[in-house]
Amino acid sequence: MGHLVPSGATPSRIDRSEAARLETGIPAGGIGSYLALTLLVLFAMGPIILFVFNSLKTNSELAINPLGPPLQPRWSNFIDAWVGANLAAGFLNSALIVSGTILGTCFVAIGAAYAMARLRVPGSAALLIYLIIGSALPTQLFITPIFYLWVKVNLYNTQIGLIIIYIGLFSPFATLLLRSFLMGIPVEYEEAARVDGAGDWQVLWHIVLPQAWPGIVSIALVSGLAAYDEFLYAVTFLQDTDKLPVSIALYSFQTSTYMRNQVLVNAAGVLMMVPVLVFFLLVQRRLVAGLTAGGLVA
Repeated sequence: MGHLVPSGATPSRIDRSEAARLETGIPAGGIGSYLALTLLVLFAMGPIILFVFNSLKTNSELAINPLGPPLQPRWSNFIDAWVGANLAAGFLNSALIVSGTILGTCFVAIGAAYAMARLRVPGSAALLIYLIIGSALPTQLFITPIFYLWVKVNLYNTQIGLIIIYIGLFSPFATLLLRSFLMGIPVEYEEAARVDGAGDWQVLWHIVLPQAWPGIVSIALVSGLAAYDEFLYAVTFLQDTDKLPVSIALYSFQTSTYMRNQVLVNAAGVLMMVPVLVFFLLVQRRLVAGLTAGGLVA
C-alpha cells in the first residue's frame, strides 16, 4: 500500500528526511543513533584489530608503523609463538581447569539456588545476604589464608586445588543468578508433579532443570570465561610449567627471553584470544538471554 499524501501537497513537498526514511527504512531520528553505535563498535574493535595487525609484522615494521596494517603479513609468527610459548600444553591445561570449574560451579549453584528458591530453608534470608557480600568482596582478600591451608592439605601446585578455589570464588554469583532465574519460573508444574508423588530430586531433575536451562548455560559461560581469563590465583597456586593454563603460559612467554620480541607476544595473545572470541560470538544470544532473564530478585 502506498503512502498517502495530503491533499494539495505534491511528492516534492515531502520532507527530505521523510523521503530518506521511506527509502532506507531507517527512522529519521535514528540515523544519529546508528552513527553513534558504529563509532562505539569501531572504538571497541579498534584495539583488537590493531592487536592482530601488530602480530603479523616484523619488529622493525612494528617500530616504524605501529598503527597501520602490515605491508607483508607474516603468518609464520603464529607458528613461532605457538611453539615458543608452549600454547598447546597451555590450552590443554586451560580446558581441564575450565571444564572442572564449570561442572563444580553448576553443581553447587543448582543445588543451592533450588533450595533457596523453592525449599523452606531456615536462615535463607541471611544466606542470601552472605552470598551478596561474598560476591562483592575482592578476591585478593582470600589468597593468604587459602595459600597456607592449601600447603597443609597438599593442594598447592595442583590443578584440582585451583579448580576448587575457582568453584568457591564463582559459586556465590552463580547461585544468586540462578536463584533469581528460578524465582521467575512458575511453580504450577512442580506442584502438579508433587501431587503425582514426585520428590524434591525428581522435581529438580525432570521439571526445574529443563526450564532453567538458559540460566544454567549463563552461569556455565560466566564461570568458564572467568576461569579461562583468571591470572592472580593461577600464577600463585601453580608452579610447574606442565600445569600452567594458557594465561600463565602467555605471561611466562612475555617475561622470558621473548620479551623484546613484541611481535611474537602479540601473536601469542591473538591465539589466546581467538577461542574465547569465537565461542562468545556463537553463544552470545543465549548468554544475554540468560542474564537478562535472571535479574536479581529478592
